[in-house]
Amino acid sequence: MDDISYKGMSSDNIKGLVLALSSSFFIGASFIVKKKGLKKAGSSGVRAGAGGYSYLYEPLWWTGMITMVVGEIANFAAYAFAPAILVTPLGALSIIISAVLAHIILKEKLHIFGILGCILCVVGSITIVLHAPQERQIESVADVWDLATEPGFLFYAAVVMTAVFILIVHYVPEYGQTHIMVYIGVCSLVGSLSVMSVKALGIALKLTFSGMNQFNYSQTWVFIFVVATCVLTQMNYLNKALDTFNTAVVSPIYYVMFTSLTIVASVIMFKDWDRQNPTQIVTEMCGFVTILSGTFLLHRTKDMTDGLSSPTGRLPKHSEDMGFHQEGIPLKGPENL
Repeated sequence: MDDISYKGMSSDNIKGLVLALSSSFFIGASFIVKKKGLKKAGSSGVRAGAGGYSYLYEPLWWTGMITMVVGEIANFAAYAFAPAILVTPLGALSIIISAVLAHIILKEKLHIFGILGCILCVVGSITIVLHAPQERQIESVADVWDLATEPGFLFYAAVVMTAVFILIVHYVPEYGQTHIMVYIGVCSLVGSLSVMSVKALGIALKLTFSGMNQFNYSQTWVFIFVVATCVLTQMNYLNKALDTFNTAVVSPIYYVMFTSLTIVASVIMFKDWDRQNPTQIVTEMCGFVTILSGTFLLHRTKDMTDGLSSPTGRLPKHSEDMGFHQEGIPLKGPENL
């Protein structure tokens, strides 16, 4: 017991803890800064939610983007120092930071039950992570490639890419402006593949820094290409979601969907459940139920507002003409999850 406690207080674990906390703060704050930039850009050009890209000329949006990149780098580095069981649950803190800052800075009202919903999301995430299996030992990036090219994961990847194609071609033009799950669905599905590639790239970098160069493998460059493609796609549709819907709803729903699909992808690719007993698996499922309960509570919170919420959860098109600025509208979510 003493030995385990000592390892928990090791210098590397402290570094990982600080990096993970910093990552949550930067990522949570980036949602707010980026939305401020999107609002400013939308006032003088075509809004991102309507297909415009005027935000690319807005310094405030780039500040938010840089803030998010710093947070992601800190999160990536945290895994190099501390175990995933310590780093992963702290990522949920970005939801709380984003919701609190949106309430204070953007004046997006968050009901007390919305706060409770955020807490449930965090509790569910912690439950899952605390019962997560140990990571598989990887000797080279070729080992990761072998896992990624097994029939099970290839089938999952094919289903994800087909779903993303259908969403982008059919549902985005017709329902993107009224249904929050369309934009977030694209981000989350693509994100589950990007995380697997990011993990592969992280393993390659770790092994390279230890003296075993992994950039001699062509698979490493394939993973880099997949990461770049997925990140650009996520950035595009996340911008659309933030510009169209309430930040306090976008952040937790995106987190829940992204985390859930990422865990599914990891279970399929790395066969995590093969190294767990039934009790651990059931406990993880309970964590999922807790997360979904928190998301549902966040969604239903809009019914406790003063009636300004639109049925679809998008920002009212003429809210300023009605005497209400968009920054002051209550928490809203999709009509159907």
